[in-house]
Amino acid sequence: EVQLVESGGGLVQVGGSLRLSCATSGFKFDDYSIGWFRQAPGKEREGVSCISSRDSSTYYSDSVKGRFTISSDNAKNTVYLQMNSLKPEDTAVYYCAADLVLGYCTVVPGIGISNYGMDYWGKGTLVTVSS
Repeated sequence: EVQLVESGGGLVQVGGSLRLSCATSGFKFDDYSIGWFRQAPGKEREGVSCISSRDSSTYYSDSVKGRFTISSDNAKNTVYLQMNSLKPEDTAVYYCAADLVLGYCTVVPGIGISNYGMDYWGKGTLVTVSS
C-alpha cells in the first residue's frame, strides 16, 4: 500500500524557516514525481513545488521561487521542502502527492504545477506564519 506522511509543519514567525518532510512507503523510490501542494482557507489548492526522479528536475511556483527548496533522500524514501523567509501568505495546509506512472512533473503554462497523475496524497501538515 502506497503511503505518504507529511510532517514538520507548525507555527513560525515571519521570516522564519521550516522543513517539511514527506515520508513515503509502498513503492520503489526510483521512478516517481512528487509534488508539494498547499491550500489556504477559502482558496484553491496551489502547486508549490515538484521533483522528478527521472531527471532530478525541480519546479517551483512563482510565489515561492527563491525561498523554497525541494529535495529527495533516496536512502530514506523521503522528499523534503525547505521553506525559508516565510511570509503570512504561506500559511496553509501543505500536502505531498505522488505520481508513480509518469515520472515527470506536469507544469502547465499560465497555471503552474499540476496535480495531473498525482494519485497518492498525504493527509497534510499545517503551516502557520504569524506576523
